[in-house]
Amino acid sequence: MNYASLEDSNVDNVSVLSTPQQVKNDLPQSAASMRTVQHAREELERILDGEDRRLFAVVGPCSIHHPDAALEYAEKLKSLATAVSDTLFIVMRVYVEKPRSSTGWKGLINDPYLNETFQMDKGIRLARRLLLDVAELGLPAATEWLDTLLPQYIGDLVSLGVIGARTSEAQTHREMASGLSMPIGFKNATDGSLDAALNGMRSAMQAHHFLGLSANGLPASISTTGNAYPHVVLRGGREPNYTAEHIAECVAALARARLPRRIVVDCSHGNSGKNPRRQPFVLNQVVQQLEQGNRSIKGFMLESHLEGGQQAFPLEAHRVNPRCSITDACLEWTATERVLRETHGRLQRLFHAKAPALPRHERTPQ
Repeated sequence: MNYASLEDSNVDNVSVLSTPQQVKNDLPQSAASMRTVQHAREELERILDGEDRRLFAVVGPCSIHHPDAALEYAEKLKSLATAVSDTLFIVMRVYVEKPRSSTGWKGLINDPYLNETFQMDKGIRLARRLLLDVAELGLPAATEWLDTLLPQYIGDLVSLGVIGARTSEAQTHREMASGLSMPIGFKNATDGSLDAALNGMRSAMQAHHFLGLSANGLPASISTTGNAYPHVVLRGGREPNYTAEHIAECVAALARARLPRRIVVDCSHGNSGKNPRRQPFVLNQVVQQLEQGNRSIKGFMLESHLEGGQQAFPLEAHRVNPRCSITDACLEWTATERVLRETHGRLQRLFHAKAPALPRHERTPQ
């Protein structure tokens, strides 16, 4: 009997990666990067708690495919973040993994050279180096957690995490979220339904015990205490879900579930019909709701890059434009800066005006 046929019959190759601790030893935190991450997490918690009236804005490329271009973007974003800091707390979108419904490029970590060589050890190091560089600029980073082992490699450099529409329902991701040291957003399902996100929030707030990876690369039993800062991210579905009616429905659903009334609106994806030119319109609708007294909206997301649109992919590596998305189409930088400055001006006027009465559905029962 051939016992070898009982396992790995569909495995072509196994490449051993560096352990998380080895990667961190080679690319350690600096004093500046630690200050950025710690400060950002504290500020985000204050915003989510309602102690800080500002909104947080997650802004950046749909995915990172060229670290140098991403750092150029980060430098521009940091300058803008400073200018609008009294109304907006800006976090750069640094997405180094990409979920796929079927096939396609899975992100910087999976295939850093865009050529299907899948040099993941190099991809992990490139991602950590970029996150270090961004943090050392004083700019916090957000990412979507896809592979449950990855937080061991880069989690100390991430200020805000997101669980995507395809994984909000997964037990593994809810368990992981319960142990993450940062606020974590759960997106509604791709059909627009809220149940997966709300159940994800509830689960992430609880203690869990699950299998994981130690910093030294050993299989481990992980015990968590729960994450106090989950929130729901409305990203649209079969139809958009950013309108006042949708927000009110979400607030009511959170109240029924006895969950924190913390909502973030993703201005891209289903809410923009994947048309980046519609993102400013969606954001305008969000700000209008704030002007009308909404206090449950805590932040928003924009997909933006140095150049707008998207380029066809795959391409030969030498033909790829570093400054333009190879995944979802993005808003160009000039339009991004304009809409964020306009939002900043409107929020300044709102914050300096007399606070309107809260809508009835947002009032806290006495």
